[in-house]
Amino acid sequence: MPVLVYQESHPRSVSGPPVLLIHGFASDSSDWAGWPDALAEAGRASILVDLPGHGASPAPASLDDARTSHIVDALAAITHGPIDVVAYSLGARLAWELPRVAPVRRMVLGGLSPMEPFAALDFAALDAFLAGGTPPADPLTGMLASMITRPGTDAAALALVMRGLAAEPFDPSAPSAVPALFVAGEADPMTAEVPWPVTRVPGDHVGALRSPEFRAAALEFLSTD
Repeated sequence: MPVLVYQESHPRSVSGPPVLLIHGFASDSSDWAGWPDALAEAGRASILVDLPGHGASPAPASLDDARTSHIVDALAAITHGPIDVVAYSLGARLAWELPRVAPVRRMVLGGLSPMEPFAALDFAALDAFLAGGTPPADPLTGMLASMITRPGTDAAALALVMRGLAAEPFDPSAPSAVPALFVAGEADPMTAEVPWPVTRVPGDHVGALRSPEFRAAALEFLSTD
């Protein structure tokens, strides 16, 4: 099971279970700037986690550790008792599986696409790019190759995570029974044809996460008994 680095923030008074915040791909827990304070004002503790190979968390020790199910198990292991979840993009894809192994009460899933991008990657082309800089011909592989080689990222670790996720693709046909709010940007092409009801907020796939409307919708949904 991969090792996850996380930090907890606790309010002075508690009105509900802690909220696990799960960031997207090639990012880290800093995406949730301002959220711990907003949750504390609402009486909620927050758990900020860096996914494997992201932020302060080390790379998975093996391809097996990078599999979807093992990352989800690692997320469950850092929780203690009932939780709520707010997750975005890759985080939402992982949170989809979390109620099967953790006592999740409610989930806010932002930027969740019904398509599995990692299973469609050309990993031979990705390896060639990482080894010698040859641009992948496939646009999706090329886009993700650019993401994992940005300054401050661990390209080898993120490539391993992509392989692990591809080995256990996202299955949108098996939703959890946990109450969930789906949120997406009005200009987010990744969520244009989702099969579930979506609350739309300003922004594209990146901008929606930072919109005040996203946070307001999440806090309102999590406050419901």
